[in-house]
Amino acid sequence: MQPPADDAGEGAAGARRLRVLSANIQAGSSTRRYSDYVTRSWSHALPAGRKRSSLDAIAKLASGHDIVGLQESDPGSLRSGFTNQTHYLAQRAGFHYWTHQPNRSVGGVASSANGLLSKLEPVRTSDHSLPGRIKGRGVLLAHFGDDREGLTVAVAHLSLGARSRLAQLSFIAEVLQDHPNAVLMGDFNCLPDQPEMEVLYRRTTLRPPECPVPTFPSWKPQRAIDHILVSGELRCMGSKAVPAAYSDHLALAMEIEVPESALRT
Repeated sequence: MQPPADDAGEGAAGARRLRVLSANIQAGSSTRRYSDYVTRSWSHALPAGRKRSSLDAIAKLASGHDIVGLQESDPGSLRSGFTNQTHYLAQRAGFHYWTHQPNRSVGGVASSANGLLSKLEPVRTSDHSLPGRIKGRGVLLAHFGDDREGLTVAVAHLSLGARSRLAQLSFIAEVLQDHPNAVLMGDFNCLPDQPEMEVLYRRTTLRPPECPVPTFPSWKPQRAIDHILVSGELRCMGSKAVPAAYSDHLALAMEIEVPESALRT
């Protein structure tokens, strides 16, 4: 059953305003300076540290949004104390609907997943593995509305290498090209004007962000590598970066206006 309409804000006539959030949560680990990647590397393999308090802070942030896309959410390995972090955040933040896509596992010690939390009931969800030189990347999709004009939300975490990103963006473009009302969010590991991003803009109606927001590194944000891209009749009503607890990325929050027709079931 779909939650009541007042769960999301009022938009223009015939539109509904949704609050969306994209967050690379670094599995709840803490990184506040570049040296922490070395001195705190143990936190990426062991359950010690402030992961639970970090998740609680992320849940508080997520609760103010209608749809949340997560990257680097541990699906339940040693470093998270075998906690499915997406499920934990859904429960703590009051989301009735959640799904996740485990992508990479390092010997059961550390695992990583894309995740999606929603206060709106999706009609269906799906996921795809992404191509790349090193396997372990994917895109997670949730579909709202029951026809081609419905809203499609995709969450992805792209590779560090430009060649792999190009292959991944080409794949995502193929998946989304028949969905005129789409939102693609995640950690792209590149600026929105990088050459490989052009494949999205050419093959879909996704648009570059009007004002890219720096999100990395979280302690001194200089690079806009986390994005929420919208297409079709969707309108961006403003975006901002906000701390995602102790992650090395800031989260990206955005309000979008969605035609009511894209959410009807």
